[in-house]
Formats: sequence, C-alpha cells, structure tokens
Amino acid sequence: MSALAMPRPGAGATGIPRPPRRAVRAAYASALSATLGFVPLHAIWALGVPLWSNEEKFRAWYAEGGGPYLFVLCAMAVLAGALALSLVRPWGLAFPAWVPLVAERPVPRRTLAAAAHALSAFLLLYTAFAAVVTVRQFDSADAIFSPWIVVYGIPQFLVWGIGLLVAARSYAERTWSRR
Repeated sequence: MSALAMPRPGAGATGIPRPPRRAVRAAYASALSATLGFVPLHAIWALGVPLWSNEEKFRAWYAEGGGPYLFVLCAMAVLAGALALSLVRPWGLAFPAWVPLVAERPVPRRTLAAAAHALSAFLLLYTAFAAVVTVRQFDSADAIFSPWIVVYGIPQFLVWGIGLLVAARSYAERTWSRR
C-alpha cells in the first residue's frame, strides 16, 4: 500500500482532505531542491573549499564570517525542506506525539501556510534578483563566486520556490476553511 493510500492518524477526525498528488509532488520537489540541491554546494563552501570561486576573494570573505553564514544558510534550507513536507504530511496538521509541550496538538495552520507563502515569495524574488545582479555583473572582478553558478542556482531556486508555493496553496485551501 502506498504512503498516499494509507490512512493518516487523525485524518478522519479533522475532516481535512488529503493533499492532491500535484501538491505532494511539489512539496517533495521543493524539499529535495532545498536539501539536496542547495545544501551540498553551500556546505562545501562553508567548510572553506573555494569551489567555483575567486580563491583570493573567497578566502577574505570566508575569514570575515562567510563560513558561519553558510552553515546557517544550510540549516535554514533543511528547515525549509521540513516546512515544505509539513504541508503534505500529517505532522502539518497535528504535532507528532514525540514533540515536547505540544504533542498531538493542532498545528497553527494559518501561521504554517503564511510562513510557506512568505518563504516562497522570498525565494522567487531572490531568484529574480540574483539573475539580474549576475547579468549586470557577469564579468566583474569583484565577484566572489563564478557567475556560472546561476546556471545551477536559478533552476534549483525556481523548483524550490514554485514547489513550495504549490504545496502552500493546496495546504491553505484544504485547511483554512476547516479552522
């Protein structure tokens, strides 16, 4: 029996319908883009490896706090992946039993949907901003990272942001009228 066909704990009690397949696929694509797309390259940089960068400028930037900044970005990407999955999994409706203080209580659904919509908007705006900046500064000697990173980054950010938007919209439609 597939995970989608299995009954979810509490699904009948809440009266909230299951997410449509397109939302599930979008949420998983978003989570994978955030974790497997974003984290590995940024973790390499966080460890001080100047891959696809101007090594001299990278070293200076890294010494001024670039490493901790990148580790924080990686942690935030993992949280964003969990956010995407929470929109289509049972723990987006009620906290799991193992979570202290809020175990099995309802998740504040409007807050979860609003956070997902806001993050999606930020990711899509950031993608457009990064594309414009990269085009304008393509041959700049001041760049730390190769401008060719956008060939990797823009599609990955689009999958992340659009997938999160589709999942968030579905979550909002399924849950807001039920609370």
